[in-house]
Amino acid sequence: MTSLLIITISFYVLSSAGYICYLIGQDIRCHKAGIYLFSAGFACHFILFAYDYLVTGHIPTQNLRGTLIFAAMALAAVFLVLQYRFSLKILGTYVAPLNTLILVIASMLRETPYTADNIFNNFWLVFHIITIFMGDAAFALACGIGIFYLLQERAIKNKTRGFFFSRLPSLELIDNMGYVCVITGFTMLTTGLITGLIYANEIWGRFWSWDPKEVWSAITWLLYAILLHGRISLGWRGRKAAIMCILGFCVLLFTFLGVNFLLQGHHGEFTRF
Repeated sequence: MTSLLIITISFYVLSSAGYICYLIGQDIRCHKAGIYLFSAGFACHFILFAYDYLVTGHIPTQNLRGTLIFAAMALAAVFLVLQYRFSLKILGTYVAPLNTLILVIASMLRETPYTADNIFNNFWLVFHIITIFMGDAAFALACGIGIFYLLQERAIKNKTRGFFFSRLPSLELIDNMGYVCVITGFTMLTTGLITGLIYANEIWGRFWSWDPKEVWSAITWLLYAILLHGRISLGWRGRKAAIMCILGFCVLLFTFLGVNFLLQGHHGEFTRF
């Protein structure tokens, strides 16, 4: 299905162009083109995922190529839901190029064969994978929104109507949108960790084994828990929350990819990068 992957990437590339044109010219037609092309890319993306699922019989995340493809699809899905719900038009200028980059990297990786193993059809593992990836996608959006907040805040503090000042929404809207993404991501991450613990107990006979992936997942969860606690109880909003979202996503990236490359554990057995 390499050809379908190329078609998917092409739609995302064209969508990125539409969103960038909207960012520059503020022409609503460019935004509409961007969202339509992105939706078409997502449709092809889903077909690609469904085909791999039917061929392997399980969610195709056993290697880095499949993992990146699924991660990009989760990001696209969460973005489309939030776009429909909140219509933060500028967000597409972050998501479309990011999705394009992820899939381009995936297309350059060797397509290693999947191992047929009934262990991957376990209900708790499937639920764990889906919720974790959806949570990571929401946190990725929160990171992008945090970047937008810092750009807009800087433009306002400098008292200059620069490039981003008139193109980004109000700081309050950006901050609230980031909060929605963090709440969504934290809910999904918590659900994913709980189902992961249940799955670990079924497979290894214990809920916790100090596996590096488990440890770093707990660190990531704790970081976002601190962010939410600070926002709800201590009034952490605006710049502090934006910086925390960006730092949190950096830790999440290490948990998502770095642990598999640098550390050995149970998860390395099931994601053969």
